[in-house]
Formats: sequence, structure tokens, C-alpha cells
Amino acid sequence: MLYHLLVPFAKEHIVFNVFRYITFRTAMATVTALVLSFLLGPWLVRTLAMRQAGGETIREDTPERHRAKAGTPTMGGILILAAILGSTLLWANLKNRYIWLIVLVTAGLGLIGLADDCRKLRTRKGVSARQKFAAQILLVGGLLLSLYLFPVDGFSTRLAIPFFKGWLLNLGWFWIFFAVLVIVGASNAVNLTDGLDGLAVGPVIMAGGAFAVIAYLTGNFIAAEYLKIPNVKGAGELTVFCGALVGASLGFLWFNSYPAQVFMGDVGSLALGGAIGTLAVLTKAELLLPLIGGLYVVEAGSVIIQVVCYRLTGKRVFRMAPLHHHYELAGWPEPKIIVRFWIVSFILALLALTTLKLR
Repeated sequence: MLYHLLVPFAKEHIVFNVFRYITFRTAMATVTALVLSFLLGPWLVRTLAMRQAGGETIREDTPERHRAKAGTPTMGGILILAAILGSTLLWANLKNRYIWLIVLVTAGLGLIGLADDCRKLRTRKGVSARQKFAAQILLVGGLLLSLYLFPVDGFSTRLAIPFFKGWLLNLGWFWIFFAVLVIVGASNAVNLTDGLDGLAVGPVIMAGGAFAVIAYLTGNFIAAEYLKIPNVKGAGELTVFCGALVGASLGFLWFNSYPAQVFMGDVGSLALGGAIGTLAVLTKAELLLPLIGGLYVVEAGSVIIQVVCYRLTGKRVFRMAPLHHHYELAGWPEPKIIVRFWIVSFILALLALTTLKLR
């Protein structure tokens, strides 16, 4: 919004020229999202606590010591969504279709998560997994199909192979199914990781920072040519969204850090995971996502391994899945698990960025 209001004044005064720069607007989007979180956070926590008083917000499939957290309100992801969307719409170039695509995916998945959270408070069961998956696939698939049928300048269905310059696999129409798998998979992986105070949102900050670098370089023709990575015209504007994502996540962490004042809920985890997956798809970094979001991959993988092994052998590989519950039952204090998982996420994000030069 401000981009369209203030950039025209650059012809009259040079000071307004700063609003043209993606780096400046990204920094401002980060600060704006952080300030919005701090301003809205206390009110939202109080409101959710009053409305959910007496409701059960602790998952049944968690260690017994989580019962001590009973009474902590959920659906704090509303704060994340408000900060991300508000900041992005304020600072991004709203003529950029990639911005609208990622905004709609994030908001849409957030609404699916909100419906699930509301039903859980009423019935304890929530929306069935089949219904939730179907809604996610329809939403994401519909938006990606519109991009495929009515592509923007510079859009491509090619898949970049890390470590190899010039290795591009054209997926054609299969790109839609692949991209849906990436986004929906990332959305649910973050949802599975959201089991300890601040555990899921910390790696989002690392991933958001990594994708901010990737989006900026991918959208810059000179930088992309130098690094031998795909140049996606218009993808640089996604850097502004990444700034809003980082700022909103930091702001939410203020209230979600151990011991949490509010839980994220599916409204936050599904939206954040979907945002990260969409960033990977639009910046042609799909194959880097398992490294940038490595923690989420391991957490989701631990659930799959546990279920498959139990059905085949009747035995469990982990004390409890996802993996963070395994370490809880092994005696690790919750803050130690959280911080160590954050450290791993930070290392993985740095490793992913190094691959941009290793071609």
C-alpha cells in the first residue's frame, strides 16, 4: 500500500526513492510485524484466555507432564497471521502476483487451522484428517493451477537441482502436483512440530531469514547469473513477505516462549508451514526446503517411522512421536530440547545458503 502511495512522489523529492528498494521495505516490514505483535499480543492473549476458559487446549497424545499447561489459551496463531498479512499488505508491491499467491495460501491455510482449533475446543476431536487434507489440497491446488494456466512473466515449471549449475528439470503440468505436495507437506510438518513452547516458531525465523536471502538473489538477474541459480522475475518482492514472516514470528515468540502464555494452534502452524513451502516453490528452492526446514522433516519423519513400524512389527522405535516427545520422556528438560532444536535449525539454514555458491 505504502509502495503505491509514496513511490510516485520520488519524482518530486529524492527522499521518497527509498521506498523503491526491496531491502528498505523488507526491514520496515520486519519492524512493522514485530510492533504489531507487541501491540496486539497482550490484548489477544487476554481475549483468548477469557473465551477459552474451561476449554481443554492440551493434546491427548502428549506426555503426562503437559497436563500442567492446562488452561493456557490456544489459537495464538491469529496474532502471527495479523502481523504477517498487515505488514505485507502495507509494504509490498501489491501488483506482484507472487505476493498475492503467498498471502492467499497463508491466510487460507490459517482459516483451515482456525476451523480445526474451534472444533477441538468444542468436541476435542477437531476436523478429521481426511477433511483437513482435502481442504488444504483444494486451496493450494486451485491457487497453483491459476498460476500455471495464467502465468506471470518469468514463471517456469522447471525444478532446480542443488550443487549443479544449469541442471533444470522441466516438470510441465506435473509441477502442480509436485508443488502441492511441497506446500501441504510443509504445512503439516510444522503442525506436527508444534508440541513444545516456542519449538515450532523458532525454526520459522531461521527459515524466513534463509528464504529472504534466496528470494532476493533469485529475483535479481545479476546475482542469479553470478551464482548460476534460476532467475525468477518478480520473486525479489517475496523478500518483503519474508521480513514480515520473521518479524511476526519473533513477536509471537515473546508470548510463546517457555513457559508459554499462549499456544500457536493449527491456525498458526498450518499457515506458517504453508508460507515456507510456498516460498520454496516460488523461488525454485523446493529441493533446498528439506535442508532449510530439516527439523520439520525429521519431526514428521519420526511420526511416519513410528506408525509404520508399529503397524508392521507391533513395536515402537521412539518412546513417543514426534521426536521432541521422545526426548521429553528420556528426561530432557523442555527448554533444553527447544534450544537445541533451534541450534540445529540455524545450522541447517546456514548450510542451505552455502549451497547457493557450491555449483
